[in-house]
Amino acid sequence: MKRIISIGMGLCLSVGALAAGATPEADSQTLERDGVSVSLEVKALAKDGVLREGGFADVRFRVTDSASGQPLAGVAPGAWVDPQTIAADEAQGREQSCKSRVGVFLKSSIGARPLLDLNSYFLMVMNRDASVSVVDPSVSVGGITSTMARIDLKQPPMDWVTPKDNKRVFISMPTAGEVAVVDSEQFKLIDSVAAGSIPVRVALQPDERLLWVGNNASKTEDSGVTVIDTQSLKPLKHLATGRGHHEIAFSKDSRFAFVTNRDDGTLSIIDIASLTISKQLKTGSNPLSVAHSPLSQAVYVADGKDGTVTVVDTASLDVRRVIKMKQGLGPMGFSADGRFGIVLNTLENQAAVIDAATDSMIHELDVSAEPYQVVFTKAYTYVRGLASAKVTMINLSSLGEGRKPISQGFDAGPQAPRLAGDLPLASSLAVSRDDNAVFVVNPVDNTTYFYAEGMNAPMSGYPNRGQVARAALVIDRSLREVEPGLYSARIKLPSAGRFDVAFLLNQPSIVHCFTALVEPDATREQHPGVPKVEFMLDKATAALGRPYTVRFRIVQGAQKAQRSGVKDVHVRYFLAPTSQAREVAALDVGNGIYEAPVTLDQNGAWYLHVHAASLGARFDDKTFASVRVLPGDAH
Repeated sequence: MKRIISIGMGLCLSVGALAAGATPEADSQTLERDGVSVSLEVKALAKDGVLREGGFADVRFRVTDSASGQPLAGVAPGAWVDPQTIAADEAQGREQSCKSRVGVFLKSSIGARPLLDLNSYFLMVMNRDASVSVVDPSVSVGGITSTMARIDLKQPPMDWVTPKDNKRVFISMPTAGEVAVVDSEQFKLIDSVAAGSIPVRVALQPDERLLWVGNNASKTEDSGVTVIDTQSLKPLKHLATGRGHHEIAFSKDSRFAFVTNRDDGTLSIIDIASLTISKQLKTGSNPLSVAHSPLSQAVYVADGKDGTVTVVDTASLDVRRVIKMKQGLGPMGFSADGRFGIVLNTLENQAAVIDAATDSMIHELDVSAEPYQVVFTKAYTYVRGLASAKVTMINLSSLGEGRKPISQGFDAGPQAPRLAGDLPLASSLAVSRDDNAVFVVNPVDNTTYFYAEGMNAPMSGYPNRGQVARAALVIDRSLREVEPGLYSARIKLPSAGRFDVAFLLNQPSIVHCFTALVEPDATREQHPGVPKVEFMLDKATAALGRPYTVRFRIVQGAQKAQRSGVKDVHVRYFLAPTSQAREVAALDVGNGIYEAPVTLDQNGAWYLHVHAASLGARFDDKTFASVRVLPGDAH
């Protein structure tokens, strides 16, 4: 769902208009009205500084008070880029035309979406196989989700983490011994970094300088953490901390890392500056999780066997308290302000609440059966259970000593996640960018549900066509306040032409229009166009158990030039809604036509996709065909 912005009027600016008499300085223009100054710059990332189709650019809005020059922080602007509409401008007037289009953009109508939405976000879905899908949540028509891209990995993923700017995603691959690095601006794999033996948990320290990877190796010398430099993408050091699974937390100042060692019953405290182990603390028989509270400046270690939470002061590095609870403790997390910690108890089907102000347990609440994941928005804690489709919501404002907590819940799909089996460590719960909604993956029906706070049930669901969904991650592409009053977003420039850049402000109500000019890329002239697939299926049905050959043609450009001789053409096919995708190589039979024999061995609707790495990672990723398989006697 898109963010809804309450406004009275929009503001349209344009940049880089090289009309008659204009100067290159038009690349940065300022509008002053009603006491507000808005300066817009579109800065090309190309070395020559030219806004050229297919390149990348930073769109920057600086909003200040006209009189004082003080930045206006926290105004949460919206922005769009769309082709200039000369006819509408002439018919309605430039100002009214711009206002009308902004109003249409706000309605998020499928048929009237802008070319580039600078308020958008995307959903990355971790699949069971060695891949990640990218979904545009704003597009879902007739139950078909818009899958923008599919990122292939070396081996199946287990956990992931993204920096605050969402420009990269680090994904652990235990069977590969590596961490995949995905460019989440272009949605492509850019590297795979050696990360020790059986890398599982991944965590970024607060300053995001280092990536920490938990190694669940069987050999004691290999079990611990591997530290990777996030800039050079090189492993810096492996530290053998102890045996068993490892969870990782950090002090707020990125001075210390705290690593649990499940089988040894210890917590390793690592000095980040020197990458050496400063201390080993005994924290129970079976430490299963660790979390940091910025309020109490302590880390909390939950022990599943002993039923305790050990509180370790991040200044003295000593145990300052042990909170006695019940056996069965597991995952744990803290609210953003650090006040309340939620510790899940899988055996008791409960969530215990710790008040970091007193380091004491203040509530025990019944939650979804076999709770195993917890995330926080500003207002709620969300608890996911393995043995129930229901997600429990705990109202954070209702917590406190002597108070009665308020909880509610909603069903995210028809069945419990446990029935899917083979689940990763990554969370099936992903908080929306506006911090007031969540995406919930149900791995059984292969759908990601969107729930907005205040609703009785999820508002929508996004099927994961052709893959088996396991976890979700939100990638925010909206304007960010990179410094007070400066709002920025990076875009991929569209095809050459003149474009409107529409900027939306809440207060005051202002509207104005300029244009941005994108230059053509001369090197693109040598390419005849984008290659496309045209399926040539004789029938839309097939008989169960009989051979079936998929025929299709690859053409390119407006003249539909035939593309023969492509050596790496494959057909990926699957039985809807949630079967494992299969793949078969296609044979070039001439005149741009290819054939591929497929095995359609079950009744139902099969979906067919064509891909070829040599034609680009996103080659025709939105074109597909379907074949319905009927029993032999029904065909």
